[in-house]
Amino acid sequence: MKAGIIRCMQTEDYCPGTADFKMLRERRGVFEGVEEDIELVGFTNCGGCPGKRVPLRVRELVKRGADTIVFASCIKKGTPIGYPCPFAKRLMDLAAAEAGEGVKILDWTH
Repeated sequence: MKAGIIRCMQTEDYCPGTADFKMLRERRGVFEGVEEDIELVGFTNCGGCPGKRVPLRVRELVKRGADTIVFASCIKKGTPIGYPCPFAKRLMDLAAAEAGEGVKILDWTH
C-alpha cells in the first residue's frame, strides 16, 4: 500500500499527525489487517474549508504514487478539537471522483 494522508487544515496547530503515523507504523486503526508493506507517500491538509482543494491534493498524491487516500481522524471524528468536518462526506466523494477506480479511499486513521 502506498498511502497519502489528508488531514484537516484547522487542526494543524494542535496536531502534528503523531497518532496517524503511529497507526500506520503499528498497523492499527484503519491500517489493521494490511499485510503488504505500507509506504507513506504524502501527508497534506485539505486546503481549508470547505475543502475545495481536496481534488488537487488527491491528484498530487496519486501522481506521487499513492494507491490509497486516507483521511485523518480529524476530518470525520473531529479529533483533537472535537469538531468533525461538516464537509467530510463531500470531501470523500470529491476524493473518490478525482482518484478514479484504482485508488482506495479510507475515511479515518485512528
